[in-house]
Amino acid sequence: MLPVSPEVKTNPLQKANFCSRLFVWWLNPLFKIGHKRKLEPDDMYSVLPEDHSQRLGEELQGYWDQEVERAQKDAQEPSLMKAIIKCYWKSYLIWGLFTFLEEGTRVVQPIFLGKMISYVEDYDPTDSAALHEAYGYAAGLSACVLVWAVLHHLYFYHIQRVGMRLRVAVCHMIYRKALRLSSSAMGKTTTGQIVNLLSNDVNRFDQVATFLHYLWVGPLQAIVVTALLWMEIGMSCLAGMAVLIILLLLQSCIGKLFSSLRSKTAALTDDRIRTVSEMITGIRTIKMNVWEKSFIDLITSLRRKEISKILRSSYLRGMNLASFFAVSKIMIFVTFITNELLDNLITASKVFVVVTLFEALRFSSTLYFPMAIKEVSEAIISIQRIKNFLSLDEMTQCHPQLPSDGEMRVDVQDLTAFWGKASEIPTLQGLSFTVRPGELLAVVGPVGAGKSSLLSALLGELSLSQGKVRVHGSIAYVSQQPWVLPGTVRSNILFGKKYDEERYEEVIKACALEEDLQLLKERDLTEIGERGTPLSEGQKARVSLARAVYQDADIYLLDDPFSTVDAGVSRHLFEQCVEAEKRTQSFAEARVEAQGITVERGTYSEFQKSGIDIFSLFEKGNEQSEPSPVPETPTVISESLVLSLQSPRPSLKDVAPENQETENIQVILPLEDHLEGKVGFKTYKNYFTAGADWSVIIFLILVNIAAQVSYILQDWWLAFWANEQSNLFFGVSQKEDEGVVFILNWYLRVYSGLTVSTVLFGITRSLLTFYILVNSSQTLHNKMLETVLRAPVLFFDRNPIGRILNRFSKDIGHMDDLLPLIFLDFIQTFLLLIGVVGVMVAAIPWTAIPVIPLSIIFFFLRRYFLETSRDVKRLECTTRSLVFSHLASSLRGLRTIRACKAEQKFQEVFDSHQDLHSEAWFLLLMTSRWLAVYLDVICAIFVTVVAFGALILVETLTPGQVGLVLSLTLTLTGMFQWCVRQSAEVENMMISVERGIEYTDLEKEAPWEYEYRSPPSWPHEGKINFNNMNFKYSLDGPLVLKNLGMFIDPREKRGIVGRTGAGKSSLVAALFRFSEPEGSIQIDGILTTNIGLHDLRKKMSVAPQEPVLFTGTMRNNLDPLNEHTDEELWNALEEVQLKDTIENLPGKMNTELAESGLNLSVGQRQLVCLARAILKKNQILIIDKATSNVDPRTDELIQKNILEKFSHCTVLTIAHRLSNVNNCQWIMVLDSGSRKETGRPNDLLQNKNSLFYKMSQLGKEEVAVLTERSK
Repeated sequence: MLPVSPEVKTNPLQKANFCSRLFVWWLNPLFKIGHKRKLEPDDMYSVLPEDHSQRLGEELQGYWDQEVERAQKDAQEPSLMKAIIKCYWKSYLIWGLFTFLEEGTRVVQPIFLGKMISYVEDYDPTDSAALHEAYGYAAGLSACVLVWAVLHHLYFYHIQRVGMRLRVAVCHMIYRKALRLSSSAMGKTTTGQIVNLLSNDVNRFDQVATFLHYLWVGPLQAIVVTALLWMEIGMSCLAGMAVLIILLLLQSCIGKLFSSLRSKTAALTDDRIRTVSEMITGIRTIKMNVWEKSFIDLITSLRRKEISKILRSSYLRGMNLASFFAVSKIMIFVTFITNELLDNLITASKVFVVVTLFEALRFSSTLYFPMAIKEVSEAIISIQRIKNFLSLDEMTQCHPQLPSDGEMRVDVQDLTAFWGKASEIPTLQGLSFTVRPGELLAVVGPVGAGKSSLLSALLGELSLSQGKVRVHGSIAYVSQQPWVLPGTVRSNILFGKKYDEERYEEVIKACALEEDLQLLKERDLTEIGERGTPLSEGQKARVSLARAVYQDADIYLLDDPFSTVDAGVSRHLFEQCVEAEKRTQSFAEARVEAQGITVERGTYSEFQKSGIDIFSLFEKGNEQSEPSPVPETPTVISESLVLSLQSPRPSLKDVAPENQETENIQVILPLEDHLEGKVGFKTYKNYFTAGADWSVIIFLILVNIAAQVSYILQDWWLAFWANEQSNLFFGVSQKEDEGVVFILNWYLRVYSGLTVSTVLFGITRSLLTFYILVNSSQTLHNKMLETVLRAPVLFFDRNPIGRILNRFSKDIGHMDDLLPLIFLDFIQTFLLLIGVVGVMVAAIPWTAIPVIPLSIIFFFLRRYFLETSRDVKRLECTTRSLVFSHLASSLRGLRTIRACKAEQKFQEVFDSHQDLHSEAWFLLLMTSRWLAVYLDVICAIFVTVVAFGALILVETLTPGQVGLVLSLTLTLTGMFQWCVRQSAEVENMMISVERGIEYTDLEKEAPWEYEYRSPPSWPHEGKINFNNMNFKYSLDGPLVLKNLGMFIDPREKRGIVGRTGAGKSSLVAALFRFSEPEGSIQIDGILTTNIGLHDLRKKMSVAPQEPVLFTGTMRNNLDPLNEHTDEELWNALEEVQLKDTIENLPGKMNTELAESGLNLSVGQRQLVCLARAILKKNQILIIDKATSNVDPRTDELIQKNILEKFSHCTVLTIAHRLSNVNNCQWIMVLDSGSRKETGRPNDLLQNKNSLFYKMSQLGKEEVAVLTERSK
């Protein structure tokens, strides 16, 4: 089921005792492993039972379903927020009480501190009672710090787990919804949007859960602190609190701005990820048509818009952080100035109680409260976006599968259906027919007639506007474009069914896969990539067919299953698969359809007798070569087939849930390699210099130092002022004394100057840091994009789409959002720490004694921690790719999954990928808790040492010194561990940068342009010469073309045929240099390897077998570079018989196409791609099975047009339909990558031993027709 070892480690947390849980001892074995070697996925502990994706998802889904029901009753919109609150409020509220207690201990600390400073002020060596009391206060202070440390980490651990659970549950719901989306809903969303929901939107839950409680804890704590301040210094405290209130009001307004920016950014990110996703999927088309530069421009401009919004929200964040940095200092300043103006006297003990009380507010009110506002406002937008997605239409079971009754399989009465509610023309109109057990129904008709739509209606994908569809029995479906899962060939065929060797071998034989599997190294255990590499299109089609046949269903719906295979194989498939599966006496019925209306119906022989010309719609068939019950059965029908068969199994079996017969679907998505060791200095250097040059970076460093110096001098200055105030209070000096007044005024002026510079430098530093880092993210994204587009095609075959998208969505998201914030926070805290320690040591030199060992312990702890934490973070990044890859793969094969009723199995695979990611995520949370707990406990010991040390050495100290050092020590407790944690977090986040930089350094294909440019008129003749050419897709791969030699004359029309997998499409890959060929290929005397790839590729036009269209208008799809006039575009469409269809669309040429062009049929998409090739008007045209999904009559008209229009060009036609190559002057037959024979069609047909003759053995009539045509 999963790409992890079978012996998953049970989570030691389940058996851990109270102390082990409190101090996270149970993680120690993992740290030991991480210290010795790189962590592997097998080292991770299994996810806790209560955190399983399935369990969490189903729980939240239940609440959401109730909410949807309630909303429907009350005729309101359902609220996802309500469902989330109902699901999680109990556990969340309980942990909220911890925050309350934790912040309570913070407020008590200053009281103990004040009592200790009072003792120093009133110091009397003879009073032992006062000394004992002071020791009691010191002990109380130490206990407070220790209790705070324990509560803080308990709270954070549990709250982050709630966030994780919510995220996992919502992801489960998003994927579940994606599997159920109706066809009309699929048009309203895109793969890019769903990936963005799963990567960036759900991330808000992790963040918001952590800070949400501070929305009430912050203000409550502010009220308590105000009361305590009033008791200490009277009403002057109100001035300081006024600063805080103004700030909180400002931040509430900023919160609204955050939410509007977030929704705009998210929409732009959706667009960018969708475009990148389309780019990866259509990379071959982009490379063949030389569109890389226009895609770079398109995505870069989308990114520029996105960055402008991100920069604005980053500046707001910068202001938030700057206010956190400076606000306590402003509050203290305003309070003491007011106090001075009111002529109140104050003691040193009171000065430092006020300072520590304001410091206590610092985290909860000035950091966590604005963060909570920001996160809540962004989370509301994300919840809204997710709710909109969850509210999209689902596929309704418009006709439940009925138990098979032996009488009838499919019964359609007066069926009319539309694609989309807006369309006026019905896709299918007034269709009625029945299919009984054992019957074969062939549906034929021109391109866009509605053949695939009919199958969609039978599958329930197309909702009916009138009529009835009844389906009795189970369905197996083969889509027109073959879909394969990442996994082995065998797992693709079994598709969750039990392996039955005899049946399996029968299926392989029936689907003509034996020869192909022998060519693969590991036969049917060969792993297939996401795009089906290393299989050819024909092989993928037969694997899809084999999957359907192995399902052993009652009804088979085959959508153009033979289009990608050659005549011989299609005959074999028809006889061995289709005919053999019918099993009972049967007759075939053919219907001719045009524009969704039945034109004719009857058996094949009836058509022949009545002289109706369906010859042009059918490839000509003849009587069976073996005696068959009904001689009228057509042999090759290259259009949709509906086949129903009498099943010997109990008929209700398929409708009941299948028991015993199924097992898990095997999806193999290999984990990508990850780097090891620490993130190097080079990564940091590249990251910073990407955003600004050295002069700006040096300026930033200087601003940082200036901000810090002014900040710390303020504390230092306060100590002098406090001593002076104490002297006044106790009458040591008099206020009337001019010298004293001068000194006090001088103190206040400097103090004001320091406060103002602290604020200014703080803001400058914040904004500048964000500016540089967000710019770095933009530069890196653009470099990644360009490098990925310059990578060879092999890179895209080897890397699943989810893996590449992960870097462009999640990793870039981290660089945009989290990294600049965490980095600035770290720099601020780190400099603060150095300043604080410097001031402490300067004030009381002996504090250096505990500080030095403390720093050494912290340094080694951090190093030990990072060895493990880094690997866990890298595993978290790589396990996340699997979730995206599985999603992208499922969306491509949605119809097949639904037809096979495999939604539940795919949901289970998704949940298992989520669980694997949760394992890594949970360890990431726990490792940082482990570090934080130990750091805070060590800090608590440090506070104890300093507090008792101050009491022992009380005779040598002034109250100002004691107050300063103790208040700074308390500041240190949270700050020390926060700094070490943030530094570790920065390094963990830098892994996203490292992964981005890794993608700026990929292996490149040959340069796009060389200094030597081919002449503009080249190639003027179109002469192609292959000389001993060998070709393989990768250095270590097998040869797919061997020793190929051939000469193609100028303006020659050359046909290339061979069975599927013979290497025909590889010939195109070699011409376009998707991988560098050995030997030589010359075009008009110039070696293809001597010119740049763009110069080579833009001089050849190719119409590929797999049609690729992009979101955008029809016009943009035909001519993305705007090089042609409207008239030329219409002419090209006319040549491929599409002009009428496009003229009937509501927006004509400006009609918007859905993602991948899903609002056109596959045949129509092929024709658009052919029109694209025709527009380029090159001397060499390659048609690679480009009309395989088009009906024969349209195909014949197109071939005729191409012959006329391209008479002066060299045309290479690769085909399975032999009628496509009979107008060619020469034909080459390939087999297993080598050339078997070349000759004129007539000569090859005369030679009964030739491979070409054998391939064309579709009966005497066909050969006669071919021979006649080729004369």
